[in-house]
Amino acid sequence: MRTVARLTVDQVDVQRALAFQLPQLRQGCLVPLLDRDSDSDVMHVAVSADRPLPWPLMDDVRRKFGCEVIPVLAPEEQILLVLNQVFDMASASAEKMLEDLVEEGDLVREIEEVGDLLEADDDAPVIRLVNTLISQALKDRASDIHIEPFEKEVKVRFRIDGVLHTVVHPPKGVQAALISRIKVMAGLDIAEKRHPQDGRFRVRIAGRDVDVRVSVLPTAFGERVVLRLLDRGMRMLTLTELGMSDAQLKLIRRAVHAPHGIALVTGPTGSGKSTTLYAALMEVDRKNRNVMTIEDPIEYQLEGVGQMQVQPKIGVDFATGLRSILRQDPDIVMIGEIRDLETAEIAIQASLTGHLVFATLHTNDALSSIVRLQDMGVESYLVASSLLLVQAQRLVRRLCPHCRRAREPRAEDWLALNVDPGRFSHVQTIYDAVGCAHCMQTGYWGRIAIYEMTMISDALRNLIHEGKGLLALRRQARKEGMQSLREDGARHVEAGLTTVDEVLRVAREEAVVVEA
Repeated sequence: MRTVARLTVDQVDVQRALAFQLPQLRQGCLVPLLDRDSDSDVMHVAVSADRPLPWPLMDDVRRKFGCEVIPVLAPEEQILLVLNQVFDMASASAEKMLEDLVEEGDLVREIEEVGDLLEADDDAPVIRLVNTLISQALKDRASDIHIEPFEKEVKVRFRIDGVLHTVVHPPKGVQAALISRIKVMAGLDIAEKRHPQDGRFRVRIAGRDVDVRVSVLPTAFGERVVLRLLDRGMRMLTLTELGMSDAQLKLIRRAVHAPHGIALVTGPTGSGKSTTLYAALMEVDRKNRNVMTIEDPIEYQLEGVGQMQVQPKIGVDFATGLRSILRQDPDIVMIGEIRDLETAEIAIQASLTGHLVFATLHTNDALSSIVRLQDMGVESYLVASSLLLVQAQRLVRRLCPHCRRAREPRAEDWLALNVDPGRFSHVQTIYDAVGCAHCMQTGYWGRIAIYEMTMISDALRNLIHEGKGLLALRRQARKEGMQSLREDGARHVEAGLTTVDEVLRVAREEAVVVEA
């Protein structure tokens, strides 16, 4: 196998490198190389000489570019250095373009009529501004772009790792053209400024297909726009990669391999519920079973799964779509969200008639999903008979490994997480967030999940059937070993992956269950 003694940025195929995310390439310690004189069907990649070949990542590269991948050995520290340089240059270039574009005083004058947006060429400043915003958001790992008009300014913010960061302030004069361009891309009515509108479009940036969901809302100082970015090129995680403890993984796998029943995953928007459900579906037997989903929207395509999207404009909501799916002889059904009594009743009846059902609900903790179904109007005996598992989850930011600061844990740290300090007396070091250039001065890079889950035991089933309240359900679940979100967060604090403050930020304090 060929080796490279000294690796430089000049040897890197920058466009192909930027088609992946930096953490993915750093983890595999791989960088695509320029092949100026070689066959186009062959691609060389530099890989670490100090560790085994990253076959999964090499397979991802091969599938993405449709060519044979040949590894070349290089020093690991040089690969990591070059990767940082490539992505830093790309980020600086995009940021400079943003600054240049928002300073162009003739941006609006170049498109004097709103209708001109339909005929504008790809080099028009407003089009370059929108494309650059999306490109920069992807490089920064943003999930959402917020364009917010105020009386004297327009603010653009990216949601990165669940937190909003201001990135640029375009001049107020750019506002109308910028928002109109986005509405054109999303197929919305650019003349309608009184009613909220929702749309979507797809773009291809640096070899990556990105679906963009658009929400436009009229406000006092103009239309406010939020773009939700869904990167189609991102690899789906498996259950073993979701950061669950061994006990949690065992519980969810019991539900996944059950013959029938309903498993509920709860949490607020952006807490990773869809990722968990997709990971569960990837584990079921899709070859010999009919697996179908109804979603709003379809976020990622799963091989061997029939996926349906709700379309409210033509009367296809979760309830009507679910009825149609059940006529397709499914074995397993995933419901994007149970929003009303009708959907809940159909889902529960399906689970009682031999189907395995996965669904999400918006509740703050796992056991509240039971009360929520009852509040919707579902009879307690139906809830008790159908439920397999209830699970809540949140995403906490992962500490940046470059700048985290070690300290000794204090008893109050563990008490804040509702755990006994004596249980963690062996822990000598935990970490605080600091901030550096690698993490945009936030102290964090990426996110990991914390969970609260329990199987529905016979004892819990009896309590549900009797209509007992949340406190009684929680007391029984705790007796059976269920941990709260904060308690689960403590294991990530112990492992040095996140901070006490971060767990407290996302997981609310719960009522203390006192044993009689």
